Amino acid sequence: MPATATSQKKNAPQISARESSAKRSLARAFQTFTHAADSLERSYGQLQAEVLRLRFELERTNRDLASSLEENECMRRYLTRVLEGLPCGVLVVDRHGKLRMTNPEARRLLSAATGVPTDGTGAIAIVPETLRRSLEDSRSGLAQAEHEWNLETSQGARTIVLACAVLGEGEGSASESVFLLRDVTEEKRRAAERETQRRKESLAEMATLLAHEIRNPLGSLELFAGLLADASATQPDLRRWTDHIQAGLRGLSATVNNVLQFHSQPAPQLAAVNLGRLMRESVEFLRPLARQAGLRIDLQNSLGELEIPADAHRLQQVFFNLALNAFRAMSVNGTLAVRLQWADVDRLDEVRIEFEDNGRGIEPANLQKIFEPGFTSHPGNPGLGLAVCRTVIEQHGGTIQVASEPGAGAAFSLFLPRNGGAA
Repeated sequence: MPATATSQKKNAPQISARESSAKRSLARAFQTFTHAADSLERSYGQLQAEVLRLRFELERTNRDLASSLEENECMRRYLTRVLEGLPCGVLVVDRHGKLRMTNPEARRLLSAATGVPTDGTGAIAIVPETLRRSLEDSRSGLAQAEHEWNLETSQGARTIVLACAVLGEGEGSASESVFLLRDVTEEKRRAAERETQRRKESLAEMATLLAHEIRNPLGSLELFAGLLADASATQPDLRRWTDHIQAGLRGLSATVNNVLQFHSQPAPQLAAVNLGRLMRESVEFLRPLARQAGLRIDLQNSLGELEIPADAHRLQQVFFNLALNAFRAMSVNGTLAVRLQWADVDRLDEVRIEFEDNGRGIEPANLQKIFEPGFTSHPGNPGLGLAVCRTVIEQHGGTIQVASEPGAGAAFSLFLPRNGGAA
């Protein structure tokens, strides 16, 4: 056998062994690659899942953030509306005294105080010195309670109540100050009115009580004075003194009745009243007062014995008040003319009662004031007589008018319905 063939037979097993080893290595490598590929595929799947989760999480977070921003914007607009709608002024001032924020009411008050309008941004260029001192005091902790700030505006004097709260920064150092400004002018006015009304009511109760206590013995004194006047009819000197006594008592009686009628103002008790007889009785009651002052009363009645529905006592009080005012306005030898007549002779549905004197008259500026309670041109007079007159006549459904010129006397006219018309 040739040597070459023998050599080939020897090398064949060696080649097969190498091929087998290579195949096994290749199989192991492929297996390793397969495992690595599987691992990468699993990792990629996990990565995809994580990316998807993160994307969903991000979308949810974005939605929550958008919702939160929208809620914040809604809350900001809501708080802005609340701040702008507050009836009090709000100012926020930083630690350097600079205005950080004001609401419309604060800008209005500051603009009214300084006379400087707001600029385009709604800010105030000038802060009043009194307010500036309050701001400085608040930052230093000196102002803890409310205090008033008075200012003059084009609408008149205003009163502003100022309160502040200091916002701290952890260690007590002032950061910002929030000021509240309230216009309490109307509140103070209403409080003053309530106090005035309370005092008037207390005074009315006291005056009514005193008037009642005075009227009882006064009636007895008037009776005795009348008896004394009758007994002294033939003694001129004594009659003069009794006239003084009667005049004083009847003047006091008229004042007491005015107080009672003004403060109580009861509804009139209407009944058929003979107007002519009532006026004659009233004039006779007034004659001692006229004689004591050196005056005359001239009664003119064109109505005869006409009856009208009225409260005789209260109507007589009106006659007394008008006569007493006329007596005070006239000098010696003056005359009070009292006339009963129809307001319109063609209709005969309204009577006119006129009290005309020739005294000093009424100033034009006072003509609109004379019927106001408390108004008087005579020191010591309570100023209730004409106010009572107007009230009583209006309660009877009538009206009262006055005509006067300084130095030419005054004429008061009462108009009363013939068939009644009480309020």
